[in-house]
Amino acid sequence: MRDMEEFVREEVVLPSAPGEAEHPALSLANSAVTLPGGHTADLLGTPAQAEQWLNQRDLAPADTGMAEMCATQLRSLREQVRSLLASRVAGQPALPAAVAAINDAMSRVPTASLLRWDEKTGPYRATPHPTTAIVEHALATIAADAADLLTSADAARLTACASPPCNRFLLKHGRRQWCSTRCGDRVRAARAYARRTAME
Repeated sequence: MRDMEEFVREEVVLPSAPGEAEHPALSLANSAVTLPGGHTADLLGTPAQAEQWLNQRDLAPADTGMAEMCATQLRSLREQVRSLLASRVAGQPALPAAVAAINDAMSRVPTASLLRWDEKTGPYRATPHPTTAIVEHALATIAADAADLLTSADAARLTACASPPCNRFLLKHGRRQWCSTRCGDRVRAARAYARRTAME
């Protein structure tokens, strides 16, 4: 039987949700979006899309050459970050596996450049930058931002978009409960329709 939920792999242009510019972890959480009509857009669906997403946020160079394994790691971290944000919004305890995943991503990357020794030029310090190291550094940066977001004053403003079926998170500004004008318009249209049908 075919799955009712259809994944949209082509580029989907969505406005940033409030808070995404300041928090790459929030942006990562919102990189899988549930759209009307049972569609889901995955902005990290392919290695090329994942690389582009990292590059747009200055977390990896354009020529990183990401493999599926690296894109899978990024998607996996996204699910853990989403779990933590959902727990915070609902006021529920976080899943221990999600907390462990964030701590693992943060601690996997050395905080200092390493000592290297060249036979001709002697000792020097450098940070290796193969693709795996670049991706691990990006994951560590996002994980650290998730930890900062969840423990900062901004955590009190964290909420889920109030426009079903949207599943994005945002930082509230005033009474706004929607991630975008598009979602706000959809809620207002639904309310207007409900009022019209109630009067008939």
